[in-house]
Amino acid sequence: MNRRELSFGIATAAMAAAGTSAAQSNTGQTTPRRGRGAPAIQPAPIDSEALYTAQVARLPAAIQADVRAFYHLNGWRPIWTPARLSKLNTASRKADRHGLSAADFFDFVGLAADPASSDVRTTAAALAYGRVLAEGRVAPETVEELWEMEKNRVDLPVGLSDAIARDRIVEWFDGLAPSDIGYTNLSAGYTRYRRLSRDGGWPTFNQGAGIEPGQSDNRIPALITRLVAEGDLSAADGARLKAEGLVYGPELQTAVRGFQTRHGLAADARIGAGTQRSLGASADDRARQIALNLERRRWLKRELSPERIEVNTAAAIMVYWKDGRPVHSNRVVVGSPENQTPSLEKPFASVVANPPWYVPAGIARREILPNGPAYLAARDMYVQNGQVIQRAGPQAALGYVKFELRDSYAIFLHDTPSKGAFNLTVRQRSHGCVRVQGAVEFARLLLSPDPTRLSQFDNAQVTRETERIQTGREIGVRLLYWTAFVDGQARVAFREDVYKRDEKLAQALGIAVSLPSVVADAPVDANDVGP
Repeated sequence: MNRRELSFGIATAAMAAAGTSAAQSNTGQTTPRRGRGAPAIQPAPIDSEALYTAQVARLPAAIQADVRAFYHLNGWRPIWTPARLSKLNTASRKADRHGLSAADFFDFVGLAADPASSDVRTTAAALAYGRVLAEGRVAPETVEELWEMEKNRVDLPVGLSDAIARDRIVEWFDGLAPSDIGYTNLSAGYTRYRRLSRDGGWPTFNQGAGIEPGQSDNRIPALITRLVAEGDLSAADGARLKAEGLVYGPELQTAVRGFQTRHGLAADARIGAGTQRSLGASADDRARQIALNLERRRWLKRELSPERIEVNTAAAIMVYWKDGRPVHSNRVVVGSPENQTPSLEKPFASVVANPPWYVPAGIARREILPNGPAYLAARDMYVQNGQVIQRAGPQAALGYVKFELRDSYAIFLHDTPSKGAFNLTVRQRSHGCVRVQGAVEFARLLLSPDPTRLSQFDNAQVTRETERIQTGREIGVRLLYWTAFVDGQARVAFREDVYKRDEKLAQALGIAVSLPSVVADAPVDANDVGP
């Protein structure tokens, strides 16, 4: 038996004795004797509700209602027998896989130090831990300026009571966190990066001059060690390449391209400023970044529509899900750091072919009207009743199709004439809307189940007339911000915290994290005034 197990055993014995003593003192009776094999008989305390209510009142206000509801469901009786405490301890030991520390919730030895209140405080700890697994630790609205998505909601007192009654405490806690492949794979990634961190991580990659293919550089051994640690290069290949010296050769270049792809960098094998900053992140920082993204995923409702569009604004990538499977992905351009695309979950049920653009007042006032009538005329814009409007056509900022979300604060998906931005690695450049690469073909894909609707859309693309075409169903769109996720090759991928939301969430969680800053690969286009 190790020290933790011994301490836990002493604590559970003390708490169990305390529970029996408390029950006896409230009735003025001893526990009745029972025959061998008969179920344990717990006396019904005369004023146990008042006793527990008084103890609940000393808990943090945020947890009191749940604890009170739990004891109401359980007849105001002590709950935590040694067997149940053992299972709760087993459940708590799985906290690390969720990017959490069990010590933040449970101190079984400390709980036993005050036997009279140990049962209530154990319940409070169990429910607090369950709440974090089920719904997250931080309210998303407190760390994001605009967050409107469907939250996960769980009746924890009922759930825990049922789990105890059915002797399924561990299984109940296991089922509270998300179980989708995105979360479970990212959880496995967290475990791996934490292990790397505990084992010393990888050597620091010193920032300096760029390394071009074919050059020699004394940082090559550190680079190889880093690529091996994260799985971009096998251990055997790494050992062999180290023995070959300091040359940045073709095999190592291939591994660097894989690293660059995972980090959303240009996969050109050139180790410039952006790649060096990503190489400069420590294993501990990456583990903490994964923990932040596990927290974000816990906020969200578990049940998802089998057909949906998900946009990761941190990666500027869109994925279309059909029948519960990802079937199509595109690059997108999303809001700049100054005009961030918010986290929203909204549906749409129609597409607009050849849409005019009704320019938001702020954009018109700041970026269009000061340029004068000639500027407007050159861009096929006009003013009507104080509203700047751009006609549909080849210059139209919305391109040839718009996917108009319902009640979405003027945020929507659309085509664009500015195709070059899709080739950039940093694609946070719009005024907040989502520009979709290959938008016309994507609209055709969504309309393809109904040949009549598809024909209507295709005809409008020929005539260039503005026309709204119903999709025949509502399609949900989720605008998400994930800076760590598992890619299609089952690798943990990272993105820079371009919106500084990781930084704000880390502060709220009390996590110290230092992440690479963004290195833009093109200047902002002053003439791009599109949404």
